[in-house]
Amino acid sequence: MSEGLRDARILMYSHDTFGLGHIRRCMTIANHLVETFQGAHVLIISGATIAGAFDYRSRVDYVKIPSVIKLRNGDYTSMDEHINLEETLEMRQAIIRQTAESFQPDIFIVDKEPLGLRREVEDTLVYLKSRGTLLVLGLRDVMDAPHLLDAEWRRNDVMAKIDQLYDSVWIYGPPDFYDPLTGLDVPPSLRRKMNFVGFLQRKAWTKKMPATSRKGDYVLVTTGGGGDGYDLVRDVINAYQSDPTLTERALIVLGPYMPGEQRNELIESARQHDCLEVIEFDNRMEDLISNAKAIVAMGGYNTYCEILSFDKPALIVPRMVPRQEQLIRAMRATELGLVAMLHPDHSSDGPRLAAAIKSLLIRQPPSVTAPHHRLEGLTNLSAIVREWLEGQKPDYLSVVEN
Repeated sequence: MSEGLRDARILMYSHDTFGLGHIRRCMTIANHLVETFQGAHVLIISGATIAGAFDYRSRVDYVKIPSVIKLRNGDYTSMDEHINLEETLEMRQAIIRQTAESFQPDIFIVDKEPLGLRREVEDTLVYLKSRGTLLVLGLRDVMDAPHLLDAEWRRNDVMAKIDQLYDSVWIYGPPDFYDPLTGLDVPPSLRRKMNFVGFLQRKAWTKKMPATSRKGDYVLVTTGGGGDGYDLVRDVINAYQSDPTLTERALIVLGPYMPGEQRNELIESARQHDCLEVIEFDNRMEDLISNAKAIVAMGGYNTYCEILSFDKPALIVPRMVPRQEQLIRAMRATELGLVAMLHPDHSSDGPRLAAAIKSLLIRQPPSVTAPHHRLEGLTNLSAIVREWLEGQKPDYLSVVEN
């Protein structure tokens, strides 16, 4: 049920240098907020090259900033080979600031990168704080291995900046799953700002998809954006080729960021097996997951939320670089009985992966293997935003003022 609050403006920032995780998470939150609040308008600042490929709800729009790509070694490069990285970053920073000045948001939600890519949002945060905008940092359930995150944040004094600039920190996971700042020296004042809202539940689109050949049971193989998905898809194809008794139909989604040579190689390899269908991209992954019998994935945050939202048995083969986020999430989810996991060191063993897929086909869904699990992130977020829009400040601000 929508609630008609005052004309609220919510600005979101998604740096988007690798994959689709950040923009899809922002879009999920934005769509939910405008569905909940009739008076809300959400504007997403995104660096995703395909930001315009998604379906946004009415009163959700986006501003595209020049794209920067994160390489597998952790370095960054500009998408436009004729413009160097520093020039690109300068343009991004200017557009972000100008957008904030023009839009004048009531709430500014920054996804994952507290100061933005190479601190490109810091200036805008200072400006918005001076005019009373509520500043929110949204962190996924797992950021990285603690020692790696600690080293990264110490270089730019990020912890102190978060405490100084942000009014609230939303953790997109429940407190009993994982603390993304575990192992770090978190000031008590910052701890008071942290709110574990829960996983962000997803739903299939109400508009029916056109009739396709992808009806009936299939195992969905997804690599997210696909930039680092080659190994998983290659290993799944190898598993089918290694075991003739593995005959379950599989739909493989390569992802829009998979390099062309890798994409062509995998499409050609999959043609040799009747059970495999390959597509490059679908902007409604929720529908594909909803219709799937089971999921084989790398286990990024969004895919994980969709697995749980649609209650699908899942086999996770996490990536190990450039971050250990997926491995940590998969290990914890396995401990809780939510998913099955195969270590990436073992996925290239065709018979072993084939056996894991066969086991997946008879695995019970998460609602059975972990019946106490709940997804309530979006519900909790809208409750927080409702309080703010009605004039109630975050608890810690009231404490400070009193």
